[in-house]
Amino acid sequence: MSITTFAVAGATGRLGRHVVDVLTERGHQVVPMSRATGVDVITGQGLAEALTGVDVIIGADQATAGFLAAKKAHEELLLSGPLPVRILRAAQFHEFIGQLLDWQEGDVAHIPALPTQLVACRTVAEELADLATAPDAPGTPIPEIAGPRKETMAEAARLLGARRGVKVVGVDGSGMPDAGLAADGAFLPGPHAELAGPTFQEWLDIQP
Repeated sequence: MSITTFAVAGATGRLGRHVVDVLTERGHQVVPMSRATGVDVITGQGLAEALTGVDVIIGADQATAGFLAAKKAHEELLLSGPLPVRILRAAQFHEFIGQLLDWQEGDVAHIPALPTQLVACRTVAEELADLATAPDAPGTPIPEIAGPRKETMAEAARLLGARRGVKVVGVDGSGMPDAGLAADGAFLPGPHAELAGPTFQEWLDIQP
């Protein structure tokens, strides 16, 4: 089996560390890129050296504001650039629910009761590795991955909150970017999306 060298941007991040693990386990050489490894993809510091000998550099089209709109702009910029690009759009990660609780104080947390289809970071990393190593780029539409069931962020947060001794109160998400669109299911996976487990409850059951 030929060995491909992959550069992983954000290699120490929530998703990036899983991508590094998956590619390494599959026998590929990986160049981890992050500020912690001396590579800044914004300023370009250390970037040229990191990409020497690299073969491959490793979604949200209804968004109008906030993080998802920024990701849409990133996609458009990459797709119009000189290098071939493969994009995978992923639903919110299981791990995001813990962040929502961490951002609040006390034993009561107010979490948006907005529909989502949570997916595990590790599952996304495996799909991303498959996409990056595939001989041919996918056609349109852009591939998506999401968890196996629809739920609300508040419902998932209640499961984690019960472990932490935190009462979770569902709110309507007013004030969040595109809350109205989200409430109508605009950011749920499309009909062509890959749905993959574990569910949030299954994932939570194996967490330490």
